[in-house]
Amino acid sequence: MKIEIWSDVVCPWCYIGKRRLEAALEEFDEEVDITWRSFQLDPSAPDKPSGPLVEELAKKYGVGVEQARAMMQRVEQNAADEGLDFDFDNAQGGNTFDAHRVIHFASEHGPDGQNKQGEMKERLLSAYMTEGRPISDRDELAKLAGEVGLDAKEVREMLDGDRFVDAVKYDRAEARQIGVTGVPFFLIEGKYGIPGAQASETLLSALETVREKERAIDAPQGDACDDEGCDLPGQS
Repeated sequence: MKIEIWSDVVCPWCYIGKRRLEAALEEFDEEVDITWRSFQLDPSAPDKPSGPLVEELAKKYGVGVEQARAMMQRVEQNAADEGLDFDFDNAQGGNTFDAHRVIHFASEHGPDGQNKQGEMKERLLSAYMTEGRPISDRDELAKLAGEVGLDAKEVREMLDGDRFVDAVKYDRAEARQIGVTGVPFFLIEGKYGIPGAQASETLLSALETVREKERAIDAPQGDACDDEGCDLPGQS
């Protein structure tokens, strides 16, 4: 089974949703191939953080700083329920375009051609949500890539060029085409969409439902009629 996931590395619900999907997959007795697709919550974000995250959120949602802080604390509690220790006080935001390029790079440039995309995605989410590392900084991105076994020097050189720029733009365009307006967004088998960080039980139920639908679609040829006649019982 194939699952494509549109998400952003500065999206807290994307990290929470990732953990919930992982919990669902532990109960799902079928191999699943996951592809991470690019989605930027704010493509116009500056390359470097312009201030404390709580102030940025207050400005974005038109609320006071204390209200924004309370909102963040509620998200942190949801994260804690999934075993994640978010640290929004030290989070360093910024533009995530280059981070998505690194994720694309990781899909085909691991040691011996391994796909390291999943590991790279996890590393970036953790770096932003729990460690306060600047995921819009190219030197930092190269270091993070090196931490999952990629060639940090090659990643840094890639970022100085234009490789995977089109791949990120393509993912964003496809998201718009299929109607993705928020993340995370899970697309199963290219046609069954699940929006948001659903509970693991909901995700597991969706996977099982899709499997049953696909099995029905893949049923062997039954008796039928065509322009040469009809299948008859006992006919060889």
